[in-house]
Order: sequence, then C-alpha cells, then structure tokens
Amino acid sequence: MAQRKAPHRSGRSAARRRVAVIAALAATAGCGTAIDGTPEPEPAAYYGNEPTAASSADSPAAVPSRLPSELVLPPERFPEPYVAVVLPAQAVAQAAPDLTGIPTGAKVEPPGCLPDPQDYGPTGTAMTVGTDNDSRATISVEVVASTGDLSGYRAYAVECGEVQATHRGVTATVTTELEPDPPAPGDGVRTLALSRTVRSGGTGDTVTQSMTTRVAQIDDVRVFVTYMSFGSGAPDVTNLDRVYRDAVQYVVGR
Repeated sequence: MAQRKAPHRSGRSAARRRVAVIAALAATAGCGTAIDGTPEPEPAAYYGNEPTAASSADSPAAVPSRLPSELVLPPERFPEPYVAVVLPAQAVAQAAPDLTGIPTGAKVEPPGCLPDPQDYGPTGTAMTVGTDNDSRATISVEVVASTGDLSGYRAYAVECGEVQATHRGVTATVTTELEPDPPAPGDGVRTLALSRTVRSGGTGDTVTQSMTTRVAQIDDVRVFVTYMSFGSGAPDVTNLDRVYRDAVQYVVGR
C-alpha cells in the first residue's frame, strides 16, 4: 500500500522534535544527579503498538520476578564523558520508542512490521541514559521484563530490515541490520547485536539518527544498550561495549 509523502516542512519539524527530546534528556543528565526513590507501580498498561503477523512473538512478563528498576545500571557506573540519569517513569514511554525509530501509534509499511507491544510502566521497563554533553551522543540502558529467547526478535530484525514509518503525516525510513553477536558477559546469557538508522526530512534536509545496539536475554529480563547519535560519525564502540558488559553483569549479579 502506497504511503502519502509528507510535505518537506513536516519532515523537518519531526526531526527537530526528536532532537529536542534528546536535548531535554541531555539537559537533565547535565545536572549529574539520579532521581531518588523507587517508582510506585501503576496499573498494567501497554503503550506499544498492537501485535502483528511479523511480531517477534515475545510477550512482556505478566508478573516479573525482578523489577526492571532494581536491575538497570546505576548512573555512577557509566564511563566518562557520559553523564547519566535514571529516567522517571513518565519519560520512559517517550524515550524507549525513539530507540526503535517507530513512534507509538505509527503506521508502517510493510504493515506487519510494528514493534511488539511493550509495558513502559515501572513494572515493565526502566532506563538509564548517559549523555556526552559535547557531542550530544547518548548511551542508553533499557531493562525490559520480557519472556522467551531472542530468536523472535532476531527474525523481526531480518524480516523488517527496512520499514517506512508514518506518524502525524511524517514518513521516516528505518533500516536495521544484524551485526555479529557480542560475547556473552555471563553464563546463560543470550546475545544479539544490530545497527539501525532512521532517515527523515525532505530532499537536501535529511536528518539521520544512527544507533548501535547490544541486546541480552537473562531469564525473564531483556537488556538493550544503545549508542545513539545524529549524523554519520563512527559510534563509540569502546564505551558502548563497556556499558553493555557492566549492564548485563549488573543484572546477573542481582
């Protein structure tokens, strides 16, 4: 089914909105303080998209054995120059979908390539975001209550290697490629790696959001560690791998 092309100005505005979200998180992180306290559980609600035929068939754990907020890597464990902050629950639902390149409520082509539904509440997802305040690049650690292994997620990445995502009249091209699986940082840990680009905007005004992600499955918990930047520069793989290793070992040790 053909998608209606967005006007040039709309694509530019959408790209600026994404940049504004990341800049706001960077400003918060620049304070260098984490948010104290444990988020109170909210009624179960899934803020992701509806399941589709190409869904990875994973499902969030109905009653996670460990709360993601207890397992996410603390800000003080991030390396320099990344200044990190634990996102409050209300910010997770905004930040987590940005790492997939497909906003909640978007229409996609192929039509079976919506991400799985995800519980962005405190019993389903927790995130810590570290920001390099010079480059505005980020390394995010996302801990999700999720059952199953990574085979479904791997199949989704292959089958939906290029997706046109339209949200509020703006269409972006989301391209995903699998990379060699990273070493398992612990016994019983299953791993996966991918790179993703999101290109939006009109001719001559394209904005590129680049992401490199490491994924690990530990029992009923899934860990995503993502380096994200705007532009085509090389990712900070050294610190990405360091944070990934520490984030997975933090889960395994608790």
